[in-house]
Amino acid sequence: MTALQTELFKQSDTLKRPLSYDEFLGEIVGFDDFHKKTAILEFPDTEFDIPVYVNEFWTSRQRAAHSLHEVSYRACFKPQLPRFFIERLTRPGDAVYDPFLGRGTTAIEAALLGRRPIGTDINPLSEILVAPRLDPPPLAAVSDRLSELPLGSNCETRDDLLAFYHPNTLRQITNLRGYLLAKREDGSLDAIDRWIRMVATNRLTGHSPGFFSVYTLPPNQTVTVERQQGINRSRKQTPPERDVRVSILKKSRSLLGKLQEDDIDNLRASSKKALLITGSSDVTPEIQSDSVGLVVTSPPFLDVVDYKTDNWLRFWFNGIDAQSVQIWHFKKPREWQTAMTRVFAELRRVLKPEGFVAFEVGEVRGGKILLESLVVPAASEAGLEPLMVLVNDQVFTKTSNCWGVENLKKGTNTNRIVLLRKL
Repeated sequence: MTALQTELFKQSDTLKRPLSYDEFLGEIVGFDDFHKKTAILEFPDTEFDIPVYVNEFWTSRQRAAHSLHEVSYRACFKPQLPRFFIERLTRPGDAVYDPFLGRGTTAIEAALLGRRPIGTDINPLSEILVAPRLDPPPLAAVSDRLSELPLGSNCETRDDLLAFYHPNTLRQITNLRGYLLAKREDGSLDAIDRWIRMVATNRLTGHSPGFFSVYTLPPNQTVTVERQQGINRSRKQTPPERDVRVSILKKSRSLLGKLQEDDIDNLRASSKKALLITGSSDVTPEIQSDSVGLVVTSPPFLDVVDYKTDNWLRFWFNGIDAQSVQIWHFKKPREWQTAMTRVFAELRRVLKPEGFVAFEVGEVRGGKILLESLVVPAASEAGLEPLMVLVNDQVFTKTSNCWGVENLKKGTNTNRIVLLRKL
């Protein structure tokens, strides 16, 4: 970095004030933290004269992120992405908003950095997964609560779930489910119960012994009972007995592993001001107009991820009627673009003047549709100003001219973020 860029970064990191757009642009153009030069390309839609900047702007290594993020969810981005924008474009106390909350990567990162996290998601699982990590209990309290629960009691279980679980494990899961639903019903669910519910929801199925289930697909995608029966036959496997208490405590220890005193202080302060909404991101009356400094989000992908089907077992465990959850799942580009236009209009309302939107579009549909080509006109129609496309590429060569437009169509090793501004 140049001396000016280093000074700007120190200023944004100590957070006397956020970077202006011109300062941010200067840092992007001259960025060389990983000893690579920024390549500058043209936006593929000639109607919009905005630059495309390509470099390795942040690492994708999971170990570089905070342990609190280690919760599985479909199609989530790495924590380094929101941190890159939060550190530069906000200061402590500013509201940082994710209208497609998911597992809460932006919200958790914002809280760890002392900002006010706001999130919206139509999927009620989001709040179940996010809220406990904004106010994590001590590990000893989790251990004590688990030891009090009669998870081995006789109870009626679902026979079809024996495709995933040993009978004794299924009994423990069913007892835990009943306890949590009863506590929710009578209004006595506390922070420790919510933490246990969050971890158990994340441990229901997976492909290692740390999960409650026999080997199956990764934990962010639960297969049908019939498909799991087929997996069991092909692998000649039967569900082994797991100790639910041990699994929850082990995962809790992992999630809390990097938590420092400063983190706890930031989380405690931020959680008191946090706003998590279960609802549609195109209508958010709970959020005040002109109140948000930065939006960092990744929208539902176009005809790729079926969040409702993937989460059927998590819905069951949490007593959620899957048919009542109206998760967006668009198959046609025009439908997706129309919905995003409504979202952008609402984002323009809640953003402060000169506030930014970092809109990550990770999908390349069949190598033919770059979602940024749908995002930019939708945002422009909603009254937001498109500023740039920033491409973070993890397989980026040191020679910038080796990176061309065709690489945009290959996509799986990149994050592509459209940066927008409210004038």
